[in-house]
Amino acid sequence: MTRRWKKQLASVGAICALSAIVLATATAAGSLKTGLKVYVIPKNLGNPYFTTADSVKSGGALAALKALGEKGTETSGTQASASSQIPAIQASITKGANALVVSATDASALCPTLKQAMARKIAVVTYDSDAPGCRNIFINQADSKAIGTSEVDLLAKQINKTGEVAVVSAAASATNQNAWIKYMKTQLLKYPDMKLVDVVYGNDDPTISTQVTQGLLQKYPNLKGIISPTTVGIAAAAAVLDTAQYRGKVKLTGLGTPNQLRKYVKDGTIEGFELWNPADLGYLAAYAAVNYASGTITGKAGQTFSAGKLGKYRIGAKQTVLLGPPFVFNKSNIDKFHF
Repeated sequence: MTRRWKKQLASVGAICALSAIVLATATAAGSLKTGLKVYVIPKNLGNPYFTTADSVKSGGALAALKALGEKGTETSGTQASASSQIPAIQASITKGANALVVSATDASALCPTLKQAMARKIAVVTYDSDAPGCRNIFINQADSKAIGTSEVDLLAKQINKTGEVAVVSAAASATNQNAWIKYMKTQLLKYPDMKLVDVVYGNDDPTISTQVTQGLLQKYPNLKGIISPTTVGIAAAAAVLDTAQYRGKVKLTGLGTPNQLRKYVKDGTIEGFELWNPADLGYLAAYAAVNYASGTITGKAGQTFSAGKLGKYRIGAKQTVLLGPPFVFNKSNIDKFHF
């Protein structure tokens, strides 16, 4: 063999070796760990919205974790309160969690516990309701401004841009609710003949939500519309308005699930409402948690990751990933959706 050929073969060998190293590094960097302990911690257990967002049957967070080969567990308290949720977070940390997927009931109250988790190198991903500064990534169901403004626009169309309106919210401390309501108030400035008379809180409890809705109707006999940006609240409000006295006379919109509100849409109690697919929200949050715990993403803006059937997602500013825009459900399309 000539010296020239020896040099060429040596060069080819070096290139191949370098390529193998690069490929191995890329593969290692892009692979997801399996067997991770991931705890999904919604605001409260028994809430239909979070059942859809989290369960295997619906294709939510636990379905994604199962498909990825992780050890997924849903846990929380029975009340949508920090005092009910914090013990579940603390227990998950004690049990050796690698990642937490949390919908924050009260960001301020949860932050110390979530920071403890982060200090132990546990990936903390919030979904549905954020805890800014106390998590690695937030999975936002839709742009907060888009939700707040579209809810007002939807109600304005239903009441001909005129009349007294009120909001039936969840907990007064819920960051997502407060962000949406802030944008609702701004959007209402574009409708000078619509007046926001009250914001009340049902604490994501059916009984309390029913009571505060009844209170609004008694206190404001000329009320024309209600916005309830919470699945528990809108269902409770719909049940109150589903009578000859109020049906169609007091308009109701907000955020709910098709299965929950189908009856009210068909009988005219609700003309239209909005939401996203909660199962997709949970599914995306689970993928983000596993990617972060595996080291394939760090939360830096511009990074992308695969979320299985949902495709690729990009991390935006403030470590936030956006699921997508809200969707309007009404009588013409509600039977196409089953969740």
